[in-house]
Amino acid sequence: ELENQLAIKSKTLDELKRSLALTGSTGQTPEALSLGATELCEMADSIVSQVAQLKTSMQSILEQWRIYDEAYAEVSLMTTRYLYCIDQCKRSVVSLEALENQVKTLQ
Repeated sequence: ELENQLAIKSKTLDELKRSLALTGSTGQTPEALSLGATELCEMADSIVSQVAQLKTSMQSILEQWRIYDEAYAEVSLMTTRYLYCIDQCKRSVVSLEALENQVKTLQ
C-alpha cells in the first residue's frame, strides 16, 4: 500500500515538474522551482529505496517467525509426550489415597 502511495505521489510530482517547466508563471525563477522539484524527486527516490529495504527486512522477519512457530510446535509436542511418559513410568502406589488421586486425574 505504501509503495502504491509513493508511486502516485511520484507521478504527481513529475506532472507538477512538467507543468512548472511549461508555464513558468510563478514569482520564483524556473531554476529555483526546478531545483525544488529535483530535491523532492530525490527525497521520493530515497523513500522508495527505504521502503524496499523495509520490505526485504520484513520478509526476513516473517520467515524467522515461521521457523520459530514450527520449532515451538515441535517442542510443545515433544514436551507433552515426555510428560505423558514420565506420568506413565511412575511407580504405582498401592495406597487408597493414591488410587483416588489417580482416578481423579484420569477423570
